[in-house]
Amino acid sequence: MSSLSRLLFLAFCLFRLFFNSNSEDDDKRTYIVYMGSHPKDRVLTRSHHVRMLQETIGSRVPSVESDIIVGVLDTGIWPESPSFHDEGYGLPPPKWKGSCEASLNFSCNNKIIGARSYRTNGQYPVNDIQGPRDSNGHGTHTASTVAGGLVRQASMLGLGSGTARGGVPSARIASYKICWSDDCSDADILAAFDDAIADGVDIISFSVGGHTPKDYFNDSMAIGAFHAMKKGILTSMSAGNDGPQSFTIRNFSPWSLSVAASTTNRSYLSGIQLGDGRSFNGVTINTFDLNGTQYPLVYAGNIPNITGGFNGSISRGSVKGKIVLCDFFVSPKNLGSLEGAIGIIMQDTNPKDLTFPFPLPASHLGTQEGALISSYANLTSLPTATILKSTEGKYKATPFVASFSSRGPNPITPDILKPDLSGPGVEILAAWSPIGPPSGAEEDSRQLLFNIISGTSMSCPHATAVAAYVKTFHPSWSPAALKSALMTTAFPMRADLNPDAEFAYGSGHINPLSAVNPGLIYNATEIDYVRFLCGQGYSTKLVQQVSGDNSSCSRGDIDLVFDLNYPSFALSTSISTSISQVYRRRVTNVGSANSTYKAIVSGPSGLNITVNPSVLSFKALGEELSFELTIEGSISSSIASASLVWDDGKHKVKSPIVVFDENTFIN
Repeated sequence: MSSLSRLLFLAFCLFRLFFNSNSEDDDKRTYIVYMGSHPKDRVLTRSHHVRMLQETIGSRVPSVESDIIVGVLDTGIWPESPSFHDEGYGLPPPKWKGSCEASLNFSCNNKIIGARSYRTNGQYPVNDIQGPRDSNGHGTHTASTVAGGLVRQASMLGLGSGTARGGVPSARIASYKICWSDDCSDADILAAFDDAIADGVDIISFSVGGHTPKDYFNDSMAIGAFHAMKKGILTSMSAGNDGPQSFTIRNFSPWSLSVAASTTNRSYLSGIQLGDGRSFNGVTINTFDLNGTQYPLVYAGNIPNITGGFNGSISRGSVKGKIVLCDFFVSPKNLGSLEGAIGIIMQDTNPKDLTFPFPLPASHLGTQEGALISSYANLTSLPTATILKSTEGKYKATPFVASFSSRGPNPITPDILKPDLSGPGVEILAAWSPIGPPSGAEEDSRQLLFNIISGTSMSCPHATAVAAYVKTFHPSWSPAALKSALMTTAFPMRADLNPDAEFAYGSGHINPLSAVNPGLIYNATEIDYVRFLCGQGYSTKLVQQVSGDNSSCSRGDIDLVFDLNYPSFALSTSISTSISQVYRRRVTNVGSANSTYKAIVSGPSGLNITVNPSVLSFKALGEELSFELTIEGSISSSIASASLVWDDGKHKVKSPIVVFDENTFIN
């Protein structure tokens, strides 16, 4: 590196040091510095850059992100994955108090600094591995999405080829195995939360959810997240995969971050070629290549299971060596009756934004194309077809919220908008356990280090990573502050692509760079949430069941839901009913010391939304000012979307406002 380059690099490092410790400064600049040629030896790029930083300004500043510890509560972890190699890492940060449940076949390193497993009843499923090793793949996938290191030429047998990288690739990982092949028990969940808190994690990623809503005092996930919040730890949670029906969101406590799943610009197409030369595109994650060979095509309706009493299944002996055409979607885990089949083509009216890996060549398409294939299969004497290996395509308009992503309204507290925001959760490539069947089917013998799957389990760790990234700049920010930063800086999403609007995407799509400098934050503490619970009608006993301490509800310690300092606004009402509702909020200045924000309100006709005061003038960083937002009027449709933006010319602090007819969504 030349002396000039080193001088520029020194200036850059000093700038970064100043920026990290004074991120609210008015005069921010971005510098691009040539780092010199890469050393001729095979030293890692990360190690090379860390060494230069240490030579120039000492060892403190490279350590910012690597001091972040992400706790991942899931199915365990596969420590040998290349995403978790620890080259270039120092010892775990001094704050780490956790441990590694090591054994002859499992050990941690300076990347995976902790690993525990939980099975309170002591009875393990037959095919599961005792200890923190991941025999499923799900936990490895989510952990690497949050904090996996750089892995070049990663792919799922050629699909999604490129460099795999977690959102905060230098962060440390602590894995807590709470889920097994049969369930994730409440006792194990609570024990893992308590351990993660005591171990010293900075943030928790929780890609787990149930299928029925529970009240806060009866929800182990909400209780665990509350305990974490008390200790300054934000819990990022998956919204659930039961969409697109309303009221299906399952992680919705106001002290946690609820994340919906949206698309990226990449899709996967699995082509079908018929013997008559016609071609169709379906969707699945198909890694199998039939090399264009045509195989006999048989319509499942023509080969019913007669001995089984025409129960909807097919005759097993009739599919061997053939491609089977079905009139409905078949789960990859339920293909037992297709043993011996070459492949499967499925047709139905379901949305095609949820793609699965299958243990055999497969394609899933709509009924219009399916009818043409069905006609060919039934009217041709010797119909044949082949299924092509998946190829990459692009969505025309993206991101949009996936059909499977659970929707609001909030089933317990409708006047708290959920989900909070959305993140990438469709067709995500990340690390995998090689002993976990990539399709989930027992007969799937592929052993992969990377897999492509979809779900809010995938979007959750993306949001976790953004929150962890923001925390590297603002280590003292509360969970509510981190959550506010992500929500108020999110990219707006299009209601025409998402009919459920804010009940699909909340505040919008995560925006990592803007979240670092949100300008204003809506802060909240344990006391605020206790007052909220009291205002919801909880007794002191039930509040203590959530808080785990001696919190109590007295007459002076009650707040209405509209007074909780939340970064979004929701109101449940009825169509044509006259509305007059006041919300009280507080915002803290984290942008420029001397700044003036003006309120900009937009909304539909029929609603009159006012803000008082409409101008907030700050004189110092950390100053907190209050305002009231009032909604008056009525709505004429099931949902009316509006917004409040606080604008100082540099920052746009955005909050969605949703007024809706709850009865419409119930029906």
